[in-house]
Amino acid sequence: MASMEFLATRNSTLPAVVALPEKSGHRGVYLGSSNVTLKRNVRRLTVTNVATPLPTIAPSWETESVVKRNHVAWTSVRQERWEGELIVQGEIPLWLRGTYLRNGPGMWGIGNYEFRHLFDGYATLVKLCFENGRLVAGHRQVESEAYMAAKKNKKLCYREFSEVPKPDNFLAYVGELASLFSGASLTDNANTGVVRLGDGRVVCLTETQKGSIVIDPDTLDTKGKFEYSDTLGGLIHSAHPIVTEKEFLTLLPDLVNPGYLVVRMEPGTNERKVIGRVNCRNGPAPGWVHSFPVTEHYVVVPEMPLRYCAQNLLKAEPTPLYKFEWHPDSKAFVHIMCKASGKIVASVEVPLFVTFHFINAYEAEDEEGRVTAIVADCCEHNANTTILEKLRLQNLRAFNGEDVLPDARVGRFIIPLDGSPYGKLEAALDPDEHGRGLDMCSINPNYLGQKYRYAYACGAHRPCNFPNTLTKLDLVEKKAKNWYEEGGVPSEPFFVPRPGATREDDGVVISMISQKAGSGYALLLDGSTFKEIARAEFPYGLPYGLHGCWVPKE
Repeated sequence: MASMEFLATRNSTLPAVVALPEKSGHRGVYLGSSNVTLKRNVRRLTVTNVATPLPTIAPSWETESVVKRNHVAWTSVRQERWEGELIVQGEIPLWLRGTYLRNGPGMWGIGNYEFRHLFDGYATLVKLCFENGRLVAGHRQVESEAYMAAKKNKKLCYREFSEVPKPDNFLAYVGELASLFSGASLTDNANTGVVRLGDGRVVCLTETQKGSIVIDPDTLDTKGKFEYSDTLGGLIHSAHPIVTEKEFLTLLPDLVNPGYLVVRMEPGTNERKVIGRVNCRNGPAPGWVHSFPVTEHYVVVPEMPLRYCAQNLLKAEPTPLYKFEWHPDSKAFVHIMCKASGKIVASVEVPLFVTFHFINAYEAEDEEGRVTAIVADCCEHNANTTILEKLRLQNLRAFNGEDVLPDARVGRFIIPLDGSPYGKLEAALDPDEHGRGLDMCSINPNYLGQKYRYAYACGAHRPCNFPNTLTKLDLVEKKAKNWYEEGGVPSEPFFVPRPGATREDDGVVISMISQKAGSGYALLLDGSTFKEIARAEFPYGLPYGLHGCWVPKE
């Protein structure tokens, strides 16, 4: 396909107009079907000078060695910020008006020291702004205290996922431990997700409560901390709250008296109010709750045997499971809480499981309309904790063609509401449909908590060491459609429904692709056919990112 090259250096500028050939072709590979040659019309677009100075080169503590990686997905971004219009190949639907924001770790080094784990990197916020068939992109580092302190001092200053600041002496170590108990030394590096609250505020998040940071979705400027005005305390919360126009729901793990507070926050406020509490059924600590699902009337609280571990948190060097421990003897449970009353209506034992991300949940009814069970789907790693170790940067950067990605599936929990002590966990479809790899999921947001058919996720085209396809899951037909391009690492596929649509899959899927050659592009797929409708190359490759949100054009 036709492409452009940009040289990103200080004081450089973009050309005023770049024309591409009128005809262009690109071969896409679709697993489970024959190869398809995609033809698209290429539109002539003006590439504007950047809206912000192009660009500030990354701080001096970012070393040249960082860029010498075998894949741009795991390479630190070289510039703190950039913005400009991209040339689009194909057609962006005119109804697509708004900004897709994606957050994730994008800078994995300080001076000559490089971080160890994917989750350690300093947050890089990326935007794709769609309007009138045109696309303006940009990125910027989130200016957390952790990032700004590292930039100023040229060293790690806060505890990240697997990294701990190195104290200068024993007294400094004792002081650091004291600050850990108070939460002062925990990072506010909001590198996991980004959400749009019902009142329009946009907040970047991570699992530490102090890592809630308000940003401007247009400029990507960091506006300040999102300060919770309640007195609930605690240091951590679920990285993935449930956010709608009407409410913000999240879980607060209690590490002292093992359990979870289920809390709700109304739009326009910063005050969380307790709906109810779930006490853990077993184990020395609550299970990790990176995410959780809800239905129309219930909150689903998972209790996974991968549990928080205070002892591991205190250690200066990472353990095999970092801040967690695997306790299979403690068993696994799922609790169902009524949103209205806060009462536990079911608490059942389920097979052991490991998941980062739930997909959706809904209430199953009998023929008379009575709710008989809760169905909850997740990206389940076959109760295999090695996925955490596989996400070390050394492993991601060292791919040599061997198939080392642990298997995963759509794990479907069926939680009965008839008082039964046990629930089920089974595959919702044959994992071979998506290459036995699965994570980073989205659905049509209009079906949140409702019975649904389609989900979008990252699957596997093996051999691989990381999910490398985009997949559309049909949970009724139990089939999948897969998009794959050799050497590409796609980020989470994000579904945006077409306004006024009546079909669940009527919309577009947005992803950003990091390429092995060092480049990358924004990609649009048709939500129904799952075929490419447009792409736009970035001026340089962006690293892999995690989760995003949609900010509609007013």
